[in-house]
Amino acid sequence: MVDPLRDPDDPELLDPYRARELASLIETTRLASGAVRYGKVGRVGCAQVVVNRENPLPSGNFACALDGSSVEVAGTLLRLEQTFADVGRAEAVVYASPTTVDEIEGIADDSGWYAVEELLAMVHRGTVEVANVRRAVDADLPGIAELLSDELVGARSRLLKHLGHRLDDPRCVLLVVDDGERLAGFAGGFAERGVGLVEQVVVRPARRRRGVGRDLVHGTVMALRSAGALLVAAQVDEGGAGERFADACGFTAAYPVTAYVRRVDELLE
Repeated sequence: MVDPLRDPDDPELLDPYRARELASLIETTRLASGAVRYGKVGRVGCAQVVVNRENPLPSGNFACALDGSSVEVAGTLLRLEQTFADVGRAEAVVYASPTTVDEIEGIADDSGWYAVEELLAMVHRGTVEVANVRRAVDADLPGIAELLSDELVGARSRLLKHLGHRLDDPRCVLLVVDDGERLAGFAGGFAERGVGLVEQVVVRPARRRRGVGRDLVHGTVMALRSAGALLVAAQVDEGGAGERFADACGFTAAYPVTAYVRRVDELLE
C-alpha cells in the first residue's frame, strides 16, 4: 500500500508538498537560531538570509529558500556573494531544500557555485529515555569551545562569546556530559514557535560508542519539547554515520538538502 504522505519516487521521503511545508517551518527556525544574538534575518533577492558577524559557526551565515524564476535565482546568487563578503565570510553558503526551485543545480553551476554536501532533514518520531546530561553553565563554555575548536581554528574568542550569547538566550539549549574534570560531549539546540532543532552533537573521540551521544540527543529532544517544541528536527549528512546515528535515536528522514558554496575571498581584498 502506498503511503499518501510519501514521495512515490522515494518512499523514504515526504511527498513534495508536505516536504515544502515542513522545510519552510524548519528553515524559519534555523534562520532565527543563526541570528542569536546580534544577527539579522532578511531577504536578498529571492532568498531568505541570516548574517551574523558574531557567530563563527556555519549556522550563523547562510541563505535558503531561493524561490523565483531562473533569472531571479541567478541574480540572487550573484548578490549573495557580496552579502557574505561584506560580513567577512570567506565563502557564501546556500542550502537548497524543497523550498528552493528545482533548477538550482544548473543555475548554481553556471554561476560558479558548487554542491559540497548532500544532507538530509530528519524529524524525531521515537520515544526518548531519561538521559545522563545536565544544562551547561558559564564554566563549561571553554570545554565546549575546545570540542569545537578543531573546525574553528583562529575563532576561539568569538566562539566563546557566541556560546555565551546562546547560554543566555532562553530559546537555546546547551547540554553537557561530564567526564571527570573535562566534558565528554555537548549538544546544542534551539526552539521557537513550536519547532525545535537538534543542531550540534559533539562527543570526545575517547568517549564515543558508550551511549554519550544518544544521551545528549535524547536530553536535547526532551529539553526542546519542554520548551514548547511540537516538532523536533535535525539535519545530517545523507547516507553516512550521522544518518545512521540519527535513525537510531528516533529520527525519520523527511527531505533532502544540498549545500552550495561559493568562495568570495577575492571580494574581501
